[in-house]
Formats: sequence, structure tokens, C-alpha cells
Amino acid sequence: MANAGQPPSTRRRVGGRGTADGIDAALPSSSASAHSSSHSLDSSNGSSHAAAATATHRRWRGGGVGNNLQPPSRSSSRSSRSILVWIIQLIAIFAIAILVAIALDRHGASSSSSSSGGSTSTAIDLASSSENRIISNEDVSSTATSSLRIMAHDDIQALENELHSLSVQVRRVSNEIAKLVAADDGGSAVVAKSHEDTLKPDIIIYNELEDDYKKNGMIITTSDYEGTTARKESKDSQKKEDSKRKKKKGKQQEEETTIKKVTPKKYWIRTNLSITDDSSTNINIENPSTIMGGDGNGSGGGGAIIPFDLSVNHLQRIILAPGSPNNDHRNSSSGTSNSNSRPVVVIDEEFLPVVKSHEIYFRWRSQSRPTSLPGDAVRTSAYRIVARRAQYHHYSSASLDGSDTIKDEMDEEEVESLSSILLWDSGKISLAEGGGSPDVVHCTDPQLTHKAMIGSIIEWRVTVWDSSRQPRWSTSSWTKFAIGPTQHSGISNYDEVDGDDDEKDANDNSNDDEDDDTNGWEARWISHPIDIESWDETDGKAFWGKDEGHKKTACRNWEKRSQLPIFRAKLTLPSSSSSSSNLATINGGGDGYTDNDDEIASALLVVSGLGSFRASFDGVSLSSSGPLDPPFTDYAQRVSYRGFDVTKFLKKRDNDDVNGSGEREHVVGISMGSGWWDHRPLTGDFIRLFYFPRGAVTCIAQLYVTYKNSGKTEVLLPTGRSSSGWQVAKGHLRESSLFSGEYIDLQAMETFEGWDTVARWDGVSPADDRTKSIHSWVEPKLYKSDMTLESWRYALHVRAHATATNLRKTVFPEHTLSPIGKLIPLEIPPVLPMERVHPDEIYGLGQGRWMIDFGKGFSGMLRFENGVPSPIVPPDGNYPRGHSVSTLSSDESFITVVYGESLQMESGDINIALVAGMGLHDGGPRHNVKKVGYVEAKGGPCFPKDHIKDGSLLQRDVYILPRSTDSSRAAGSFSHARQSHFTTHSFRFAEICCLADPPSDIYAMSYRTAFNEWGDFSSSNVRINGGYELTKNALNSNMLSVQSDCPHREKIQYGGDIIADSPASLHVYDLSSFYRKVINDWKDQQWDNGAYAGTSIWLALNDYAGIGDGSGETVWASAPVVLTARHFQHYGDLRLLEESFGTHLKWYEFLRTHFDEGMTNKGYRDDLKGYTKAGSGLGDWLSFRGRDTWLTHQSFYMATARCIAYIASKLDKMKEVDRALQLANSVRERIVGLYLRNDGSFLPPEAKDLSPGPEMSLYSRVVPGDERCRVLRSYFKRKGHSWPGSEENYFLSEISEKTLQQMVSSGELTMRGGNWTMGWSQWHGFNEGIFAIRYALKTLSDNGFHNLAISKASGFGAGTFEYMLSHNATTMWESWWRSEDLYSRNHPMLGASAEWMVSAVAGVGLHPTTTGGKKVLFWPRFPNSARTLEYASATQGTRRGDFSVAWKFEDLPGDSDLYDFAIVKVHIRLYVPPDGSAIFRLPEYGNGTGVDSVIRFATQFPDMMIIKTLSSQECNDRRKAKNGFDYNWEYDREEKQWAKIYRKKAIGTPCHGYLFHSSLSAVAWSSPETVGGSSANGIELDLGPGLYDVMVDNWQLKPEMKGDEDWRVESMYGYYDEKNIGPHCSDLDTFEWSVDDASHLI
Repeated sequence: MANAGQPPSTRRRVGGRGTADGIDAALPSSSASAHSSSHSLDSSNGSSHAAAATATHRRWRGGGVGNNLQPPSRSSSRSSRSILVWIIQLIAIFAIAILVAIALDRHGASSSSSSSGGSTSTAIDLASSSENRIISNEDVSSTATSSLRIMAHDDIQALENELHSLSVQVRRVSNEIAKLVAADDGGSAVVAKSHEDTLKPDIIIYNELEDDYKKNGMIITTSDYEGTTARKESKDSQKKEDSKRKKKKGKQQEEETTIKKVTPKKYWIRTNLSITDDSSTNINIENPSTIMGGDGNGSGGGGAIIPFDLSVNHLQRIILAPGSPNNDHRNSSSGTSNSNSRPVVVIDEEFLPVVKSHEIYFRWRSQSRPTSLPGDAVRTSAYRIVARRAQYHHYSSASLDGSDTIKDEMDEEEVESLSSILLWDSGKISLAEGGGSPDVVHCTDPQLTHKAMIGSIIEWRVTVWDSSRQPRWSTSSWTKFAIGPTQHSGISNYDEVDGDDDEKDANDNSNDDEDDDTNGWEARWISHPIDIESWDETDGKAFWGKDEGHKKTACRNWEKRSQLPIFRAKLTLPSSSSSSSNLATINGGGDGYTDNDDEIASALLVVSGLGSFRASFDGVSLSSSGPLDPPFTDYAQRVSYRGFDVTKFLKKRDNDDVNGSGEREHVVGISMGSGWWDHRPLTGDFIRLFYFPRGAVTCIAQLYVTYKNSGKTEVLLPTGRSSSGWQVAKGHLRESSLFSGEYIDLQAMETFEGWDTVARWDGVSPADDRTKSIHSWVEPKLYKSDMTLESWRYALHVRAHATATNLRKTVFPEHTLSPIGKLIPLEIPPVLPMERVHPDEIYGLGQGRWMIDFGKGFSGMLRFENGVPSPIVPPDGNYPRGHSVSTLSSDESFITVVYGESLQMESGDINIALVAGMGLHDGGPRHNVKKVGYVEAKGGPCFPKDHIKDGSLLQRDVYILPRSTDSSRAAGSFSHARQSHFTTHSFRFAEICCLADPPSDIYAMSYRTAFNEWGDFSSSNVRINGGYELTKNALNSNMLSVQSDCPHREKIQYGGDIIADSPASLHVYDLSSFYRKVINDWKDQQWDNGAYAGTSIWLALNDYAGIGDGSGETVWASAPVVLTARHFQHYGDLRLLEESFGTHLKWYEFLRTHFDEGMTNKGYRDDLKGYTKAGSGLGDWLSFRGRDTWLTHQSFYMATARCIAYIASKLDKMKEVDRALQLANSVRERIVGLYLRNDGSFLPPEAKDLSPGPEMSLYSRVVPGDERCRVLRSYFKRKGHSWPGSEENYFLSEISEKTLQQMVSSGELTMRGGNWTMGWSQWHGFNEGIFAIRYALKTLSDNGFHNLAISKASGFGAGTFEYMLSHNATTMWESWWRSEDLYSRNHPMLGASAEWMVSAVAGVGLHPTTTGGKKVLFWPRFPNSARTLEYASATQGTRRGDFSVAWKFEDLPGDSDLYDFAIVKVHIRLYVPPDGSAIFRLPEYGNGTGVDSVIRFATQFPDMMIIKTLSSQECNDRRKAKNGFDYNWEYDREEKQWAKIYRKKAIGTPCHGYLFHSSLSAVAWSSPETVGGSSANGIELDLGPGLYDVMVDNWQLKPEMKGDEDWRVESMYGYYDEKNIGPHCSDLDTFEWSVDDASHLI
């Protein structure tokens, strides 16, 4: 970097291709008229006002089919005077052209003369003094070099002055012409006025333009893009146009031979910027620590790069979850207030990462320091990591940020003096030039990785040096993690343990071997005795067969143990150094460590529980997690545990509880839920939970205490040892189910008040005392499984047909309790409350029922801060639907909370059918198509009796209390109600019944896995914004330790959904740890033969759609290997590739061996004879069209091979690369050989249009390169169709005639069999399924038809975001059509469009060949008309930092009717973070014609974090004002009619990006440089870190294209007929897939 104020150099690419024909073909490649002094003229292009005028005339007269300079034909009623007007206009333009040519010639000669003999010095002088330079491409052949002409500053200024004078003459003449034409048209012309009340020369008269478009079968409209006031034509005119079009289509086959092929070429060319700015190289930086880094402020030597978001093993410490309840709720793990008067220690840490000692991987991200120079932030030149034992100087989070004695520049003596503090110091590690921040730093130092460190809490921080001449440093704040115990195999089988449970068994050895099976675990799994004893030997297989007796027995057994247990243990600390006892002896540990003078340095509590758990210490809940803790995995193979820093509790305090011996005492508590482990045993409609491992609710825990002086660690209170004194009782939860909610006993809750505190500690009841209540405290029992993992997996293999067997009988799992897998540290952040959602509206429904509308859908539960009022009985004694409870005793009162995502249209109450768990519902009152008793029969004998009457499995919580004549007591008890704990519900609406008044201070907590959200998007288009929010809200709802398809009905991971959604998910969130877990989930599932299932835990679900032998449907089963490649592109995690390659290779070999035979067995012939519609497979799920399952099977077979090649190339396994590429190419050739037709269409030999169509094969580089343009052209022949959906037809029968006619007029309805019906559109809406939607949008935008992609996303009617929004959607639906009884309304699988919005509408996405998110591609694309979109912005987070883009149209006319024709400015801003790089594709029109771009950069970094915060606050204010989507359809239950109601909503609210925030107005910018546009090539710039500002001064808007009278469902034949649809489809770079390209591998 030669200059600190200069951004990284950029490269430019030059080539030659003639100007493309078409509507945009003649757009000028450089400035067409005089403009500001910041622009200069590229004289080498010969641009002039005459040329510009001619080009402008040609542009609009060309009509998209050639360069016809003649005026378009007019109707016979047009006055002959218009011909004279056109002649005058042509003469005037030619005259002006001559004047400009003379001026250019004169100044060209002058410039040439003045520069002769001294060109070198002139160039040097200019480079040092010019305020603005211009670089542009000549339109020459690809082998020609670019020609640069530099003119002296004075000559340029003189020429610009003369051109400005000529431009005034152009405006004057054009204004007169416009007036004449306006008079001739009787005032029908559209006239745009500038500030001088003159007409801009490029604004074209609407009527003329309309006729020109009609010639080519297109209609334009001056209405808004909703199309609600489309222009009407006479029927005769429509028939005439239709006849012309049919004749034209009849000749299309002949025309195929006359359409000229586009010559392939490398399209995108790199170029260099030469702008520099030395004015700010000596900045005096103030307040260098204003940016947050790590857990606190970055500090140090004022370096330009500040490290932040520190993580270990992709995990970050979490201080407090955003949606966590008030601190006072944590006074008790039960959620009630603590009666103990002792001040409570408030935990300020929700999540502490725990890692294995041999797997410590450090990472961080980078952000810029305010006022630093861009050139100093190009890359990290060195780093240093230091780690120490956790230091606790005081009891607040500031202890991590307090003063320390570790300097960032230390000599060896200083390092030695600090050896007692530091555990590890990496030293200053210099990085290679151009390398930047490392993807990961793996610590292998024994000081940190030795097993003696297990149980330790470690603090660490990183210092980085920037790239300035004399590198300066910045240091993050301290953050921390813990080193936990590991297991290499499960320890669940305790059958052989018959004696004292303090004796170690074979699975509980604790020797010093590094491969020790427990390696730190002394604890064992424990359960309540009832939970162990209530299992029958037939329970394991009860639901695998048809024996109803076994099912009923299993159900009765479960009912015995349905009440959930709570566990506790008491910790005793010696009172003084005179005590002879050590902690381990007192508290049930091992040999122990005796030195009572050694102060406790840290204490780590490690806990896990199955199903779910919540830990507390001295009555304080240690985290607001619980619903899904631990995360959902195959518990027979691996179970996660949590680590909690409880050091603060063990530090001496004046108010500690002290026993009679003066010893301090504390209590550890663990409350339990059933989770995925011991759920209600339902058979389900299609979710078969009995294939999951199941057992008694159980927990495991132990406490590590580390001493300050010695550094030694000992284990205390291990579960499973009688000397630890653990107790267990049945608590206040009578039942907890992930699918049907909780029954909460408020009387028991009150009884157990303070159960996890010393004040309420009691001894246990005698083991033989059976008269005691189930709430009595008893000794727990060890969990015992009578089955090995191998036996369990064998039974599953046989059931899934994944293993060859000659057995004639069915294999059942013969066991009572399932085995438990190995314990591992938590792989992902926990599921936490990420938002508090306050009610949007509360209203009464009568009979004591209250409806709460939260305004959007999410997953979580209600929170009553002040409890709930006492219940009432409905006046007529009949409880409303969903609120009756029949299983309680007659003396118990109750309050019910029913959750749902939508309302029943006829009644206005919650639609319970749509959210019924496992699909167990009767269809609801509108579609009650299932027989009475169906639900109960499908659910099995354990279907909740309370739910039978309502015909659905309810999402419901029930609060129960014995009735009392003492109303004050009852009120007080119900006032203790707070929330459910071990379940989540999916809802927007909640009904509470039955209360006289609604509860006060009520809100909801939205839960999801607590990874960072680092992506965002917004635009001016409410519908597109709405689509983004629908997707994001649905993703938030479905990220509950797994990425589920829906958060209520199924809750499980489907591979197809993840393949479809992962590009959008990777944009919104940092999923580095989460997707690592997802891949590991499938690794656990993989069958021995190599086959992957379609779900991460096998459920016998959709196996018919696979190729057999246990394989899931090919697309679904390919998820883990595809996700691995995408993960590496984003995060650069080489370790994941190494760990997963073996299992992925087994899947690849399985396909090589079984795929072709499997496809034949599924009925697919090699020549596809007879294949006309969906075969055996899922394919492009829930498309309006038929699904091409053969194509998706084959394409993902190819994708698997490509992924193997991609991964192998990163691991340097070149032999595997060659093998995989050979297979991938052979599959590609098979597809092409069968699908590519002579007319350019890409379809099965005998099939019509299916989905996916050619879009998937175009995007994934399957279509041969020289055929891409022809296939793309054929794509435009695809049409929409009518949609006979039941709900849509019901809707049309229940609207007024006036509304019907309005929908007909707008084009929303189409005729089908003589009746109006809703239609789905190919080009103005979506018809694609979960995969093709992304391929369609990306293919259109990437190939120059971005306007069509925007048209699809901003369309209206069935199959659009608008349709969902207009029916009150706040989360993405499962289907494009409306469903009241079947399809979920919280289902992100159709949300792949969100990634397109970011990468194309805004213009930022990962570069296809990047790894670890190092480089992004900035490629903003723009609509034809500003009616559709005026601005857009997005941020894409990566492991390097946050990349951002924002653009907007400026100088838009005040009259929106002119948005189709105006010349405007395009203003773009880009931000590249430190250590990042980017490719920026300069703006160009859809046909590839470039424009001049003026570029500059900020000489100093502004405070980006503060600017983001201010911008976010303003956007939130706009959302609160509900400036989003503003109408919806509502059903009038009295009139029995739908009506459109206009009301303001938050969803879809437009917000400008933070890069245009007003606070950036003070930024100092460099001198600008103009990069000239080219008609021959696209231009790319390499960008380094910095804030960039780009301006295009003259951007011509134009109307969008539509079809004929049935435009919404018609084809886009106007584009099909174009002579040249290049240049992007002819770009050589898109012809073949590259093994480094993770974006297009499928």
C-alpha cells in the first residue's frame, strides 16, 4: 500500500462486442448531456450531444426489435401535423449534432496540439492535480487494448462549458417540440417540468411509446404496479392484437433458424481505480476506544482494526438474552418470587461456552476504528492471543474489562514475570502479505489443552496489528469460556452395578490415560424411582407393531410418571482454615484436595438432562433457557451438556447461609421437562416419535472447584453418588409436552416455593415409606438401560430396509429404557428468549375469553409478570372450543391459554387445526372432512382426553388450582402464575379463558437458538420487504436447536427444507456452529451402507420417495453434503471438512452403487419414455406446476459429486476430485442429452412445462454454454394458469360483484370453464416450488432480466407475497395458496427469495469462489421503472465483518406518473470492513450497456456502529408508526362476505439503509474518479476496506413490459422475440461450473 489514504487497487477488463440490439441497445456508454463539473467527457468514444440525441431517439424508437429511426406508426385519427413535428425534431437534432461535432473537432485539435511533445509531464501533472479523472472502454474487439485519452484540465473545462451551452439549446428545442406534440395530441401527452419549467429531452410522450410497445405485443400502463387500474382497450383492438400475436407465434419455429447466436466471450472485465488522497495521512485520532470489541470496548494503540465478536469453537459468551424477563423473575427457578429475604446474586451470564481441552479454536471478526484510514485497515498484519485463569476481583461483568497488567508489547522478562497469571501466550504472530485475519487459530499448547485444565474457566483476548506503515494495535476486551469433561462413548448402561453406587463400574473409570472413556466425568445419570419403575419390558416396542394391548400398557405407564421431577443437592463449604475436612470429602467427590487456605478461584457447574432441564443455584435460575436444553440430537448417540460459572455464589458474603458448625451452605437445583425424551406416547399421523430413543426423565451434574494458589481442580456433588446427597421429588408440572403444552399445578408451585434454597432444605423420606406424597423428597435411582446402542441401531436399520436381512419376522427393539449417548459440550448457543413481544391488541370474545394479538408469528410462550386473575365459569357453564378440561377433579379450577397462528374465519377464534401437533386434527369446522374419532384413533390410546372434544391436538397451557371459598387466597395463588417452561408454542394469537378481565402486564417471549443475527435488508417496495419479513419471522420461529420445517406440527429437520432455506438463513444469521451441528446430526443418522435419510433422525417418513436401501429422497438426503460446502464458503472451517468428508464419501459411494438401479426400480426409464409428470420423488415441493422429480433426483446426484470434488479440493485429495468431477459431468451430460430440444426448450422428452424448468439447470451451469442464450429465450414462453384451489374458489363465491369486477379489471382473475378463477403467474408472481423459486429469481437477475425477477416478487394475487400479506400473514406459508386446514402458515421453505433480495435487489452476496466469507460480490441491479423500486439496502455478515450496500434513485420527478420515463441519478454506497475485500460490478442496463460511474471513498472511517444504531432506531420508529403493508381481506361473519379493509401494519415498512443516514453528511470524501461505461463489456472493480460513494448522473428509466389482455398469466413473448437477449447468458464465465464455486454447485 503506497499511500495510507488510498483504497486497494482495482482492475478493469476490456473486450470487444458490438452494441446489443434491443430496447436498451443504444443507451449511451458515457454521459449524454452536460452535467456537473465532477464529470468529464470521454472523447475517445466520440460522445457528443448530437450522438446522445441520436442515441436517445433510437433508444425509444427502436421498440426492442432494431434500430428503426422512423417514427412509430400512429392511428388513422392522428393529425398529419405530427409528421411535420417529427421532421422538425429530426432536423433540430441533426443540427445540434453538427454543432457538437464541430466543437469536439476544434477542442480535439487544440488538445492534441497542446499535449504534443510533453505528454508524459502532462499526465504526471494531471495525476497529481486533477480533481476528477475518467477512464472508459472503447467499443473494440476483445483482443484490442483500451485507449486512454487524457486532456488538460483547462481544455476539458472549456469543452464542458460549451457543451453546457449546447445542452441548454437542446432543452429549449425539445420543449418547443413537446408543446407542439402536446397541442397535436389534445393535451394527452405527459409533460415533465424541471425546476426551470423545461422538459427534459429524454422524457418521451406516453401515447407514442405505447404504440411502439404494442407493435411488439406489449402493453404498458400508467397505473401503479398493483395493476388495479389497468388501461382498458376496445374488444376489437384486443382481438386484432391477439390475432397478430398468434400469427407471429405460428412462425416462431421458422424464426428459430434466423435468430442470430450471440458470440461467447468473457464478459466481466476488471479495471483499476487511480484515485488517491494524501490529505489525511497524519490524522490525530481521538477517543480510540469508542467501538465495542469482544464483550466490551476495544482498546490499545489506536489501530485501524478492532477485533470483536470473539468466539471459541464458533461459540460466543452471552451476557443476557434480549427477551429475558426482568431480573426479579430469576429469584426462583420455578418462576415465582423468592420469599427468602437474603439479597440475590443476579447472574449476568446466560451462556458460557464450554469446549474440550484438545479442541480449542479461536476466532474473531474485524471492524474499523472511527477516524482511522482505509489504507491502514486493508488487512491484519499480526495477532496475539493471551489466555489466563478467570479473574474475579468483584462481582460484576466489569471484572472482565477491568485493569490488567498484561501489556500488548512485552519483552521476555515481562512475559516470565506474568507466568503465574497467563496460561498461554501465542506471542505476536505475523501474517503473510495479503492473508489478513486467519479463519481460525487452533491452540495446541499443553498449558491450555492438558486434561488437568478440565473444569477451569478461562479468560482470553486478542490483539491485532493493522497494515499501516508502522502497524498499530488494538486489543479486544476479555471474554471467557470453560474447559469441560469429555466422553468417547456413552455411559448409560448400569445393568452390572449391583452394589454401592459409590463403587466405580466398568464405564466409570478415572485413570490418567488421555483416551480415558470418562476423562473428567464422575457423575452418573439419575432419575426419580417412579420414573424408573414405571417402564414395562414392552414399552420400547409398543408402538412399532400393531399390538393395541402393548400401546395401552405403555400409555398407562407413562401416565404414572407424567408428573415431572425436580432434583437438588446441598453444597457445604468449610468455615475456616482450621477445618480438617476437604470439600470433596464433604460433598461426595473423589480423593479431593486438602488446603483450606487456598482460596476458590472459580467454580464450574456442568449439567445435562433428558428431556429438558433448567439449573439454579441458591434459588437463582442460571439461564432463561429451558424449553429445549439440551438441544435435540439422537440422544442414543450424543447428548450435550451446559456449563455455568457459579463462582460468585461461592465467594464469601456477609449474608451467606451458615449451618450450626459455621459452614457455609448452598443448594444446586435442576428442574425437568420431558422434551423429546419422555414425551406423551402418541402415534402421530406422520410424525412417529416412537422411532426416537426414549427413557425415564434423567439428569447428570457435577461441580468443578478450582483453587487460586495451586491451580488444582476437584469434582464436587457428582450425581449418582449417595455421598453427594442428591434428592428428587415430583414438582409442580403435571405434564409437559413439546406438542400439547403444560399442565401447571399452582398449588404445588406454592408448596415448593424456595425448594432450591438452603432455607427450604429437608431430609429425604424413607425408601419404604409409600404413604408419602409424590411431592416428597426421596433418593434418586441410577438410570439403567438394558439395550446397547448397536442393538438399537440394528433394529432401526432393519425397519428402514437399510441392511440386508433374511429374517422372516419383524425386528423389534427389546428393551425398557433406551441407551444414552456420549456427553459432549453444547455445540450451539442455547435456545433463549430473543425478543419480548408486546400485544398489538387485546379484545374480548365473550364468556370470559380474551384474544391477544401480538402482531406477528413466532415461537415461545406467554409471560404474566403479575400473574393472572382468578378464573370464572362461563355464564352458560359451557367452555368455548379449546378451553374445556375434563381430566381434572371437580374441586379444581383452571385457566387455559390456547395458542395459534391464525383465526377461524367463521367464528373469529383460533384456528386450531392448522397448528395441531403431528397433524392430529379433524379439519376444523370449515373442512370437517375426517370422521368422528379419527384423531383419537390416529393419536393412539394416549391421545389427550382433554383434546378429544375439540378434534385436534391443542397448543395449550393449563394453570390449575384447587377451588377455595377464600377468594383472596385463590387470587394470590393464580397471581403466582408466570409462564410455561419446557415447551414452545407457535403463535401470533393467544386465547385466555375464562377471566372477568384480561391479565395486566402480559407479554410474550420469542425463543430461538441464540446465534447472532448479522444480515438485514430493506427497500422502498412494501411487498418485497414483506416477503423478506415473512421469511425471517418464519426462520426465527423454526430455529429451536434444529432447523425445523414448522414449529408446531412437526418440529423436525427436513433435508429439502434446509437445502432450500440455507442460502437465506446463512444471510440472516451466523450459523457457523448451528450448521455444524446439523451436519453432525446427519452423521449420527447415516446408515452403515452410507445412505442418508431425508430427516436428521429417521422417522420412516417419505422413504417411498427415495431410491431405496434406507435412502431418503435424493434432494433431501443430499442436505448434509451440500450444507458442508456452503458452510465452508461462509466460515472456512477446514476442521468440519476433515471430520465430515468420510461420511459424505460414503453417501457418494452409496449413490454410485445404488442410484441408477434405484431410479429404474422407481419406474424411470433410461430414455424417459412415458414420463410426463412427477414420478417417485418429492422434487420441487408445492409448486403450482407438476414436479419434475427425475430432474431433481439427477441434479442432486450431480450436486453430491460436485460437493465431494469441492471438499476434496480443499483437503488436497486430488484423486477424489478427479473421480467426483468425472461422475458429475457424466450426470450433467445425461440430463442435457435428454432435455435439450431443437427449439431451445429444456424439458423431458414427452413432458410439458414442469418445475423446475430450465432455471435450475441454467443457474447450476448444466445447460451447455453455447446453448444458454437459446434456452433462456425459450424460458420466456412459459405461461401461468388458473388455479382451482378450494379456498380461492370459496373466496370468490363470498365477495361482492363490485369486488369481483375490480379483481377482473386488475388482472388478478382469469377465465376457466366460463367462470372467473384466481390465476397463478409465471412472470408476475411465483409458481415455483421450494427450490425453483431461488433459481428463477437468480437466473433472471443474473442474465439481464432483473426487472422480471422484481416483477415476480412484487406481483399480486395468488402465488405472491402480496397474497399472503393481504390475508394477514406475518410468517411465510407452506404453500402459495391459502389453506384453512392442511398447510402450515409458519413454514420458511418457500423463503429462498430472501437471499436473492439481498444479493440482487440490494446487491451484496458472497463471491462464488470465496472461502470463510473473505470476499463479497457487490452487484446492485435496478428496475426499469422507479414505480417498482426507488431504493434498497442490505448488510451481509461474514466471519471477516459486515459488508453493506445501499442504493437509491435521486432527482425523481415530483409526479410519479413520470417514473417510467425520467432520467435520474443512481446513488450507491458500499462498505467493506477491515480484512475484507469485494468485487464491485459497475451499474449497467439490462442489455449490458454501461454508464459512467463517478467513484470516491471516505478518507477516514466514520463510526459505523453508532450510525447503524441511529439508523435502526429511526427504522424502528417507522415500524411503530406502522408504515408498511396497509390492507387485508377480512371476513364479515354477519354478511358472510369478504371485504378489503385498509389498516396500517408494521410488516413491510420501508427503511433507508444506514449508509445513507444523515449523520454521514459530514464525511470527508476523496477526489472523485469517473469510470466510463462500455457497451462491449461489464466492468468490475476490486475494492478493499473502506466506505465508497458511487454516482451515476444520467440513468434512463422506462416502463416495465407486460403481455396482452391476459397479461398476468401469459408468457413473456416480447422477450422471446428479441433478436439478441445477451450479453450475460453468453458470458464464458457462466458456461462451466468451477470446482471452487460453492454458489452454483446446485
